[in-house]
Amino acid sequence: MPVAGPTGGAYPRFMANVLDYVEFAVDDLQQAKAFYTKALGWTFTDYGGEYAGIQDPRNPGQEVGGLNPQPASSRGDGVLALVRTADADEALASVLDAGGRIQVEMHAYPGGRRFTFADPWGNILGVYQPLE
Repeated sequence: MPVAGPTGGAYPRFMANVLDYVEFAVDDLQQAKAFYTKALGWTFTDYGGEYAGIQDPRNPGQEVGGLNPQPASSRGDGVLALVRTADADEALASVLDAGGRIQVEMHAYPGGRRFTFADPWGNILGVYQPLE
């Protein structure tokens, strides 16, 4: 059964190939967990110090991504993961307080407000607050 998309068109309720997990390369797993906990309030599933799964707050026991302590050859290029928030100003303050570096300042777009930042390892993320 289709569901309404952002432009009024219909999306199929189930698709065969859907992005549902984002993994970040980090230099120090413990520092990365501390950063994302402070910056965005994320919680993690630990896998013996070799990996940390990012817990899905909507579905207990599920994960939406992970932190992988592996070197990355070029970070911040390609895919942009976006984090939805109810308060973009609060999220911006938390990111800055945790040590994030703003890449694109807060700005309006047709669906709300957003900014992008780099974490201490150079991964680029976006944070958005929808109009609704």
